Amino acid sequence: MQPGPLARVEANARALLSAERVALNLLSRLSGVATLTRAYVDAVAGTGAVITDTRKTTPGLRALEKYAVRCGGGVNHRFGLDDAILIKDNHVAAAGGIGPAIRRARAAAGHLVKIEAEVDSLAQLDDALAEAPDVVMLDNFSLADLTAAVARAKGRVTLEASGGVTLETVRAIAETGVDVISVGALTHSAPVLDIGLDAD
Repeated sequence: MQPGPLARVEANARALLSAERVALNLLSRLSGVATLTRAYVDAVAGTGAVITDTRKTTPGLRALEKYAVRCGGGVNHRFGLDDAILIKDNHVAAAGGIGPAIRRARAAAGHLVKIEAEVDSLAQLDDALAEAPDVVMLDNFSLADLTAAVARAKGRVTLEASGGVTLETVRAIAETGVDVISVGALTHSAPVLDIGLDAD
């Protein structure tokens, strides 16, 4: 069954045909992002986990793609480097450990700036928890380790699962009890919807 029209447009024919391709490309791209996001949100329904995007967006389209994620029922992660401090593995290596990295970030951050620390093991999680960041990102953790991380954190910080999340795995990840699941694929791998313009 053919779906009905998304919209009806009235315009000068020259103007309409000049803008048609750009408009359809944007609409198809953003509809794909919103549709994929909705699939992830539906997959974790009832678990309490929130689906969020990442900064892996198309150059020049970040604001639009993040809006599409919200339209699909997801929430937005950072828009840029100035939204919050995200301590990643290279920062940890440069600072000499997760603890020193968090302490240095806190010393430089204003009182309204949140700090998130990425960890790749339960031992690193314990070191991060000792410094009380706002959020801990559990990078590529197994389901067993995600469950253990939730038990260790005891609700003291927001836990974000990240890395290799798919529609096939997201429900099991959510059921471990994590608070947030970040999915780069929402924006970097969403299929484009086939939307066309037909003149009456």
